[in-house]
Amino acid sequence: MKRRTQVIYICLAIVLAVLLSTIMIHMLCKKKVQKQSQVESNLPTGDYLPDAECPLIRAVIKTSGFQGIVHPKVEVSSQMGLIVSHKTQTEDEQADGDHAKTSVECQTYNAGDVVRLTPDDPRFQSGTILIEPKSPDDRITIQSLTRGYGVPSYRGKLELFSTAEGIVIVNELPLEEYLYAVVPSEMPASYEAEALKCQAVCARSYAHCQMLTFGYPEYSAHVDDSVSYQVYGNSQEQETTIQAVQETAGQRLWHQNQVVKTYYYSTSCGHSTSIEAWGSTLTDTNQYLKGVSICNEEGKAYEEHLPWFRWKATIPEETMSNLIELNTGKEIGTLQNISITKKGVGGVALQIVAIGTKGNITVDTENKIRSALGGSGYEITKQDGTIVKSTKLLPSAFFTIAKTGGNYIIEGGGYGHGIGMSQNGANEMAKAGKNYGEILQFFYPGTEVK
Repeated sequence: MKRRTQVIYICLAIVLAVLLSTIMIHMLCKKKVQKQSQVESNLPTGDYLPDAECPLIRAVIKTSGFQGIVHPKVEVSSQMGLIVSHKTQTEDEQADGDHAKTSVECQTYNAGDVVRLTPDDPRFQSGTILIEPKSPDDRITIQSLTRGYGVPSYRGKLELFSTAEGIVIVNELPLEEYLYAVVPSEMPASYEAEALKCQAVCARSYAHCQMLTFGYPEYSAHVDDSVSYQVYGNSQEQETTIQAVQETAGQRLWHQNQVVKTYYYSTSCGHSTSIEAWGSTLTDTNQYLKGVSICNEEGKAYEEHLPWFRWKATIPEETMSNLIELNTGKEIGTLQNISITKKGVGGVALQIVAIGTKGNITVDTENKIRSALGGSGYEITKQDGTIVKSTKLLPSAFFTIAKTGGNYIIEGGGYGHGIGMSQNGANEMAKAGKNYGEILQFFYPGTEVK
């Protein structure tokens, strides 16, 4: 009887132990699930995850004045020090013969140290040279370069290529951080917040399209930092422009399920034009670049009070004759007359004909027309009375031209190619209370920001 009682107690003890273990396991699992749920609740919502979906863009850094891509020398430094690495090759003897063994050699530099590199630097012998800041929060200052605000500094890392002409610099960094230095370089940081958001979305969309291929395949670079793509790093980052990028993080402009190239320019004449101004055909896929009237509900142009809204140039016929020959490369003798023979949406000039004593020349598309009539030697008067010297391009292709006495009188409006978004127009619309989504859909009809 006593033995039987002991067995019963032992069995009860085993059952109790199993029960307690089960309860403990259940509590631990529940705590783990609760902790996991708490972590998940802190994750960002929405489709865009910057850490996971922000690709790296590679931009060629051009020389001072954006004159070329080859630097005679490169001098860099940083506030917290640099790491400079390059590949090395050594002979590795193995049973089947000698083989080249590649390794990476790193050199560290202290804060403020200036690293000087020339094309014949021995570190180029096995390939490129990579320059990174010791701290990911630090930036690399290129002491041998100047930009609009002085000596520039760059986020990310630099890869240097040695060529027969000099050194090519490629800056690699996350797309969103690249935009920090594009937006203030393309639009004044003092502009309205909603206008800056427009610029951020446009710049991101344009960069997205450029990153589908390499603009400089020999350096695996998508773009350069000049007006050939988007101006990058010519103005310092500002809180307002960084905020515009962050508040539109990941957002691009879409049309027919594709991210589109968002062309933009400085100032309109009250109307934008279509992609036909560049000689392209307007199709279903590029309908968002068809041109719109940039006026408010009362029919007044948003930019009518801005200096470049209207302008005028008086050009002596001898100067005009020389410029056309120089810019087109064709000898036409003494210029007799110039006429606009074809216009496009908004009144943009699509074709001009210049008649000279030795021949005629026809110029098509807005960019070539602006180039043919541009150059030094005359002045342009804006509607506010400000006088500026002419440049290699006529301010816009929205103009009329007439010969009066010994001069050609060009009266025009706007500044830039006139396709897509007017940056000043966007700013004026923002002042009128429009948000960036409304503004973008106004300039790019049929598109969606997402």
